[in-house]
Amino acid sequence: MEDRNILGTEEIPKLLMQFAVPSILAMIISALYNIVDQIFIGNSVGILGNAATNVAFPLTTVCVAIALTCGIGAAANFNICLGEGRYDESKHYIRNGLTLAATLGIILAIITRVFMKEILTAFGATDEIMKYAVEYISVTSLGFVFLILVNVGSTLIRADGTPKYSMYAMAVGAIVNIFLDPIFIFVFDMGMRGAALATVLSQIISFIMVIYYIKNKFKSVDLENKFIELDFRHVSQIARLGSASGFNQVAMLVVQVVLNNFFRYYGGLSEYGSNIPLAAIGIVMKVNMIFFSINIGLSQGLQPIASFNYGARKYQRVIDVYVEAVKKAVLVSLISFAIFQLFPRQILALFGGGEELYYEFGVKLFRIFLFFVFLVGIQPVTMGFLSSIGLAKKGIVIALLRQVILLIPLSYIFAKNFGVNGLLYAAPTSDLITAIITIIIGYNVVKSLKLKM
Repeated sequence: MEDRNILGTEEIPKLLMQFAVPSILAMIISALYNIVDQIFIGNSVGILGNAATNVAFPLTTVCVAIALTCGIGAAANFNICLGEGRYDESKHYIRNGLTLAATLGIILAIITRVFMKEILTAFGATDEIMKYAVEYISVTSLGFVFLILVNVGSTLIRADGTPKYSMYAMAVGAIVNIFLDPIFIFVFDMGMRGAALATVLSQIISFIMVIYYIKNKFKSVDLENKFIELDFRHVSQIARLGSASGFNQVAMLVVQVVLNNFFRYYGGLSEYGSNIPLAAIGIVMKVNMIFFSINIGLSQGLQPIASFNYGARKYQRVIDVYVEAVKKAVLVSLISFAIFQLFPRQILALFGGGEELYYEFGVKLFRIFLFFVFLVGIQPVTMGFLSSIGLAKKGIVIALLRQVILLIPLSYIFAKNFGVNGLLYAAPTSDLITAIITIIIGYNVVKSLKLKM
C-alpha cells in the first residue's frame, strides 16, 4: 500500500497537481467530444445543425449526471475506506459503482429510443431542427452506456492512484473522434449521423482501455475478478456521496431545457427568430463547459486526497487541499472571463458562418450571460470537497441554488419584462448570489474542521 500512502504524506500543492492535471485534461477531452462534433457540423450542416446538437445536448448531461453520481460516490467511499484501513469493504464500492452505472445507462438508452421525438420536443427542438436532432440522437444513444462507464471508470482509476492512465484513456478516444469526424461527415457525406458515429466509436475505444485497467491493473485492492454487484447498502452510500455532483448535472439539465424553450419562444418574438438564439446558446454553453471542466477536474483531483485524509483524520491536509484547489479555480475562471469578453466573435466563427444578426446576438450572449464566470469556479470545487468528506447535502444546496432556485425564476422574470435580451442577465445575477453563499458554506466547513483538530 506504499503508493496509497502518498495521499497522506506528499506535499499538498504537488499532490493536487499530480491528481488534478490528468483529471483536468480528461475533463477537457470529454468536453471536446461535443465541441469537435459541433465545429464540424456547423461547417457542414450550418446553424440548424448547431441548434440540433444543442437540443440533443441535455441527454449527454443526463449521462454525465449518472457517471458523476456513480463515479464520485464510489470513489469517495472507496478512498475513505482505504484511509480507515478497511480494504475488504472498499472493493464493494468499485463493483457496485460499475454495475449501477451500466444498469442506468442501458435504461436511459431504451427510454431515449422509445420516446425520442417527445424528448427532443421537450428539449426545445423546432420543426426545422427535429430532423437533424433525430439523426444525431438515433446513433449517439447507442453509446450512452459506454460514455457513462468511461467516465465512471476514469474516476475509479484516479481513486486507485493512477490519474495518468485515466487521462490516456480519454485522450485516445478524443483523438479517434477528431480523426473520424471529417471522414464520416465530409468524405462519406454522412452529416449528423457521421458525427454521431465517430463519437460512439471513440467512446467504445476509451471504454475498452478503462475496462482493461480495472480488470488487469487495479492495484489498491484485489477485486478478485468480480465486477458485477448490486447491494442496496453500498448503492445507497454511493448515491449519498455522489448525489451532489449528480444533482448539479441534473440541475444543469433542467436549466438547459428551460433556457432552450425560453430562447426559442422569446427569440421567435424578436428580430433574431428562434433558431439563432438556440444555436448561439448551444455554442456558448459548450465553450463555457471547457473552462468549467477544468474546475471540475480540480474538484475530481482533490477528491481522493481529501477523502483519504478525512478518513485518516488528518484534517489540516483536508483544509489545505481545498484552499489550494480554490485558488487555482479562481485563476482559471479569471482567464476564461478574459477570453469570453475579448474574443466572442472569433469563437463563434469556429462553428461555421452565419448572418450578422447571429454574430450580434452571440457576442452579446458571451459578454453578458457569462459576465460573472470568474466566480463560478468556486462552486464545483466546493461541491467536490463537500462530497469527498461526506457532506453531500450541502453540495446539493449549492447545485440547486445556482441552477434551479435562482436561474430559472430569474430567466422567466427577465424574459417576461425585457424579452430575449433580458434572458442574458439572469445567469450573471444567479452566479453572483451563488458565489457569495458558496464562499460562506466553504468557510464554515473549514472552520468546523479546524475545531476537530
